[in-house]
Amino acid sequence: MSKNTHTQLRFFHDDEVRMNSIGRKDILDRAKSNRTRLRNGLARDGEPAPVGSATQGSYAMRTMIHNEQGDRDIDDGVYFTKESLVGPSGADKTAIAARQMVCKALQDKRFSEQPEVRNNCVRIYYADQEYHIDVPVYRRTRTNDPVTGENVDTYELASSDWKRSDALAATKWFKKQNLEKSTDASKDGDKGQFVRIVRLAKAFARSRPHWSGKIAGGFALSRLVSDHFVENADRDDIAFRDVLRAIRDRLGWNDRVKHPILDEDILGPGSAKAKYLRKKLDEKLPILDVLDDPDCTHEAAMKAWDDFFYTDWFKNQPDPEDEDELERKTNAAPAIKMGGSQGYA
Repeated sequence: MSKNTHTQLRFFHDDEVRMNSIGRKDILDRAKSNRTRLRNGLARDGEPAPVGSATQGSYAMRTMIHNEQGDRDIDDGVYFTKESLVGPSGADKTAIAARQMVCKALQDKRFSEQPEVRNNCVRIYYADQEYHIDVPVYRRTRTNDPVTGENVDTYELASSDWKRSDALAATKWFKKQNLEKSTDASKDGDKGQFVRIVRLAKAFARSRPHWSGKIAGGFALSRLVSDHFVENADRDDIAFRDVLRAIRDRLGWNDRVKHPILDEDILGPGSAKAKYLRKKLDEKLPILDVLDDPDCTHEAAMKAWDDFFYTDWFKNQPDPEDEDELERKTNAAPAIKMGGSQGYA
């Protein structure tokens, strides 16, 4: 049996990895302000009103994490009916024209850097914050099922062209995975061993600044964890190591990561990002082998986790078997976070 570091890893997740309620509220408040700005701008420009907006991606899936390099962002999709998105001649508005329409409506002299059209969204920058807001643009087609009589909605994203996409369905898929795979899961998707392991996997992938842009992203990691996760109740440390080893081994013979909803790949065969992830797992997982030593000390275990996550957080954690050290460090160093007290949502 490996050294039990479940408690320390859980505190690390709660204190250093998971985005807290204050950060989530701040980002969502910005998104809501932009929804109002967008609606007002569209009305000003004589453009069609959206039928709705919805957060998506890591914010909606509850997998947002703290990140030393910033890169805290939110995807807040805006939805129009297909019938409303037409050009002057009555033809369907092109994908680029739809993004340009949204970008123009979001312009505001109070921004130090104006929103810009990107390949798959309109991006809004905040000079005083560590994040940006992406606004993907969707068109909805509604048909009636002749058998059930119910409305059936399909969605297309304004990318290089209009392409089938359903971010809402992806969020539902992820939350269902958490509920099905974690006995301690909550319906809102915030709690559950599965979602904790996804956050920790993302924290590892973002642990070194020079890995940025080279390694598999959050949604690919979510799919990979889903494919290989096995719950280990009361032992997040074992569940985490087991799933990372399974991902490493799988990527050695199959580096294709398929989208869970759409008939497309998140990472295609031969993906450089998948290969980079496997390389880094192959390099760093052996650091944690010391945990399997029956004589592993608390200090050695904490050093291993520090080296794995490229942090110095673990070295400050008292040995739970040393009551004198536990009391001394708790009383002498109140800045040491022992989890659970910051109102995480």
